[in-house]
Amino acid sequence: KVLMHEHVFVLGEEMRQNYPDYPEPWDEEARVADAVTKLSELKSRGISTIVDPTVIGLGRYIPRIARINEQVDLNIIVATGVYTYNDIPFQFHYTGPGLLLDVREPMVDLFVKDIKDGIAGTDIRASFLKCAIEEPGLTPGVERVMRAVGQAQVETGVPITVHTNPHTESGLVAQKVLAEEGADLSKVVIGHSGDSTDLDYLCALADAGSLLGMDRFGLDVLLPFEERVNTVVELARRGYAEKMVLAHDASCFIDWFSSEAKAAAVPNWNFTHISDQVIPTLLERGVTEDQI
Repeated sequence: KVLMHEHVFVLGEEMRQNYPDYPEPWDEEARVADAVTKLSELKSRGISTIVDPTVIGLGRYIPRIARINEQVDLNIIVATGVYTYNDIPFQFHYTGPGLLLDVREPMVDLFVKDIKDGIAGTDIRASFLKCAIEEPGLTPGVERVMRAVGQAQVETGVPITVHTNPHTESGLVAQKVLAEEGADLSKVVIGHSGDSTDLDYLCALADAGSLLGMDRFGLDVLLPFEERVNTVVELARRGYAEKMVLAHDASCFIDWFSSEAKAAAVPNWNFTHISDQVIPTLLERGVTEDQI
């Protein structure tokens, strides 16, 4: 049993190093211990693996994740890529095809190195690629990252997950761009598809070959529980069970808001919500064990 989109930590490492008390104090040992507790609870529900799409822009730091994983009997699959809604990191602004330093796209080389050799001097290799397209759409920075991800998939064969905003149908844009680079759309998860109830849009994505990330269970402020469940039930009824993956997009800790504010706003946004509430409800609504 695999949760296909979960984070151990989402951190702004530069912010953390310069403002360690915002939005709340950082205690390395306490955060590691808390992550071990939360991931062990997930393991107790029969989950064997989480797929963690934490990349540049979300605070990827592999030694900390490795230290946690040593204490938890759980597979943590890590990613490479860049998470941005607009611009690329400044480290790529002037280096690349047609730029001041006119060379092959450096992001492709970095992603491929993470996949083939290991991340940041460790022997831990990324097993999939991550990019994003949000409400601003296909900005020059977003497009450049996405094309680099597509090219890296062609070189390595690993899967891709894309953060999308389904309300702008950006999953279709991502499919178009990735296909232009030769990517295999059957190995692409269109992330956050579960934020939408637009069945025509969701079926179009699946019919083009990709998997639907029904992966934000617990984020009820974006779409209520009932609507998320009803959408999965209807897609399963239509024969799309094999085209859906379930997850929460949760984390042990995220520094975008304080822990208290998060708990008040989204009390169900945790790793066990699918096991404890979502799957029993799906079964009650007629989804079969085989489809689960």
